[in-house]
Amino acid sequence: MKDRVSGEHWGGRLYMREISLRITRLLVTTKVTPNQLTYLMTLAGVLALPALLVPGILGAVLGVVAVQMYLLLDCVDGEVARWKKQYSLSGVYLDRVGAYLCDAAVLVGFGLRAADLWGTGGADWLWAFLGTLAALGAILIKAETDLVGVARHQAGKPVVKDAAAEPRAKGMALARRAAAALKFHRLILGIEASLLILVLAVLDQMRGDLYWSRVGVAVLAAIAMLQTVLHLVSILASSRLK
Repeated sequence: MKDRVSGEHWGGRLYMREISLRITRLLVTTKVTPNQLTYLMTLAGVLALPALLVPGILGAVLGVVAVQMYLLLDCVDGEVARWKKQYSLSGVYLDRVGAYLCDAAVLVGFGLRAADLWGTGGADWLWAFLGTLAALGAILIKAETDLVGVARHQAGKPVVKDAAAEPRAKGMALARRAAAALKFHRLILGIEASLLILVLAVLDQMRGDLYWSRVGVAVLAAIAMLQTVLHLVSILASSRLK
């Protein structure tokens, strides 16, 4: 899952590439295509939603497993594509769709989990709404980034360079660097969110209710909405659309 113009997720660099390369060595001798792996990747990410509906710590663990499988296949499909030299625009497109769906599935699942669907008192749909709001923000942020490429292509301009992401105004540039250092925005990405959900599930288990999960859903919804606006302002204040 990539939320920058270039580079890959820290999980891939830290540990997942060590696993994925071993699997890729086996798959390159088969007829499996990169796009087939991307479909499986997307399915793994989407399965985080029903996994999170399982009550207690077990559901949170299943959610983490689903998202880690997504990350693994995200590494493998690219490795297989490079090894077999099977590149395609459809592969790039499907990879982005998978990223959108994984983030959305985790956040919507988190909201439904906090709503306590299986509770004896009935579901509290406020939390489901906030989870969906967080998912909408996560998708909009990705769309804001991707639409830069669309706008430049339609205007006949070359692909944007990383340096163009820096806001032209000094104050805005400083604020952007501060936000990047804190990395609070990463909490609404599927991988980070799934790990946070697991931590909150443990805290809920200790407390005996869903208090911490509900706090987490509210915080992620707030981050998503704030980041959606700030990211849009950052793009408009940079040279990416020049």
